[in-house]
Amino acid sequence: MSKKALTFLGGVILVFSSTALSLGQEPTKTTTQTQTTVTKTVQNSDGSFTVIEYPVGKEVTVVLDPIALKDANGTATILRDDTGTKLKINLKGLPADTTSVNIYAVDENGAITSLGPVPISNGSGMLATTTPLGKFMIVGSPEANLSTYEPTTKVIFRSAVPQGYAVIPKVVDAQGEKVSATTTNTPVPATSYSVPMLNIPAFKKGDDTKMKINFSGPLTGARANVFITPRKDGPTEVKIRFHELKEAPAGQIYAVWAVSPDNQYVKLGQIVNAPGRNEGEIKGETALPDFGLLITAEDAKSTLEAPHGTSIGSAVINM
Repeated sequence: MSKKALTFLGGVILVFSSTALSLGQEPTKTTTQTQTTVTKTVQNSDGSFTVIEYPVGKEVTVVLDPIALKDANGTATILRDDTGTKLKINLKGLPADTTSVNIYAVDENGAITSLGPVPISNGSGMLATTTPLGKFMIVGSPEANLSTYEPTTKVIFRSAVPQGYAVIPKVVDAQGEKVSATTTNTPVPATSYSVPMLNIPAFKKGDDTKMKINFSGPLTGARANVFITPRKDGPTEVKIRFHELKEAPAGQIYAVWAVSPDNQYVKLGQIVNAPGRNEGEIKGETALPDFGLLITAEDAKSTLEAPHGTSIGSAVINM
């Protein structure tokens, strides 16, 4: 073979070698692109929404980033198991005049669950608490009754994302064209109810906690005394005494539900309201670790295990 032919063949081999090397590097580029995609799942680029799902059986330590107090710092140790999620909150470096910080869990829908206040002494404080939630972020706020969370909500701590975890994007309700209101008999989906949680883990076991019901619709003007008693060795007892009841619409009953933060429903009882009857009582119990109370007007023939009727009341703690 001539020297010119050998030179040409060598050039061809070099071209194929370069091409093979180039193809061999392609998976590295793909991996880099995948990591970038995961990072972009953060709902708010400034970190103001950082919901993650915690693994079962693995303890996770989360940094609580200070938002307005640069010298403050905090951590949350989180352990999720089959019974719920246990949290240990540690806060330090707070101003000397701080007496408490209210801790909340925020789920992927933006719904808030109170986890309890952290008592602060000499700038530091600890809280051990539980929640049935498995996907949430943690915020600490001076506000004692937060009902919504937005990036502009006044908070002093917010949980950071631990390394190796992806953020769950915030669920945004679909917005359609606005139309005029119409009357419909279509059942209301159970997930559409907004029920404030009562923070049952903070109640003293064995003692009654009294609260009231805010009524609306056909029960406007009615009264009810609610007594909630978490037992030391079992489920939580709920007793409700109704006064000044209004007659239920034909074919309907008033049903009382315990509602968990993740939309589990336990029917505690119902009242079949007859003409001339203006009082009633419901006694029930639930094993839900935390819950709110919901009253709905339901079809009297309904055997559903979750509410589908109109919400006409929810419980609030007496202040």
